[in-house]
Amino acid sequence: MSQAHLLIEKLGPVLSLTLNRPESLNAFSPEMILGLKDALTNAQDDEDIQVIVLSGAGRSFSAGGDVKTMGQADSNQVYEHIGKLNELILLMKDTEKPIIAAVHGFAAGAGFNLALACDLIVAAEDSKFALSFSQVGLISDGGGSYLLPRLIGPHLAKQFFFTAEPIAAERLYQLGVINHLVPVEKLQEETTKFALKLAHGPGKAFGKQKKLIDQSFNSTLEDILEQERLIQTLMVQTEDHKEGITAFKEKRKPAFKGK
Repeated sequence: MSQAHLLIEKLGPVLSLTLNRPESLNAFSPEMILGLKDALTNAQDDEDIQVIVLSGAGRSFSAGGDVKTMGQADSNQVYEHIGKLNELILLMKDTEKPIIAAVHGFAAGAGFNLALACDLIVAAEDSKFALSFSQVGLISDGGGSYLLPRLIGPHLAKQFFFTAEPIAAERLYQLGVINHLVPVEKLQEETTKFALKLAHGPGKAFGKQKKLIDQSFNSTLEDILEQERLIQTLMVQTEDHKEGITAFKEKRKPAFKGK
């Protein structure tokens, strides 16, 4: 990328991905979306990486779509752009590793939806969220129409989309959208601590559990029961399972390796 619209750093078993267009509150660019897709693809194949953290540089997580360029693109360009965004969201869901969003400042529009597409959200206490699409006469893109109703129900989701009102992080924490709420000055420290805790867990089990939970919204109980049955027969053969059993018998903490 000619401009570093995405900063990529490997911190042991944690991959840090930082949206890096601070002058535009990390509004999406084609380079950023492509960079995220490439980074996630590489992370899936990298056995050393167990957890991915997504954050934003500067004053905010992400303002979503770039308002400065809105109105300049024709319908075909919009269709292509959203197609690339859709590929990214699907890739985030297909990646069998936990993805944590670390949110500060604003997460607006598709920026909010990008956080929703992560598996877990850690947010600064003073952060704000907004589904700002209706302010510019648009609907949601980036999967918000699917992701948010499953977390908070259709009536509240419609309210947030229709009004575009800023939503305090505290309210989303109470609604179960945000997992951890922390002081802004401790956001990086607490997110890293959380990520490392997960990174030292049974990675293969986390990956399979993530997929099962996501699939459950579009599956019958019978389907999920059978998936659990099939996957568990594979999980009992993993090194992590054997280590977990040994550690339990020896009354010590397991040393999982994600294998």
